[in-house]
Amino acid sequence: MDEDSHDSSRSTPARAGEQRGLTGVARWWADARSFLSDVRTEMRRVTWPSRREVYATTIVVLLTAAFFGLYLWGLDLAIDVFVRWIFRVAGVA
Repeated sequence: MDEDSHDSSRSTPARAGEQRGLTGVARWWADARSFLSDVRTEMRRVTWPSRREVYATTIVVLLTAAFFGLYLWGLDLAIDVFVRWIFRVAGVA
């Protein structure tokens, strides 16, 4: 094997703008156009949820957040009562 076969810079493809011989701002615009074109293609492949699915998952998220909020509030109150009891027993407070 010769030295050039291990050179990784030669095996990677050049950017789209460099292949056309563009430089500077012209290359940036070409790359930006290519990127936006790719984004548009991918957005066409997206499977969007129905209104009913969005509504159902929103309700689940709100109920879950409310449940854990109340649970953590209750846990905080219980720990507060316990710590105050320990201070009272120890004669610190």
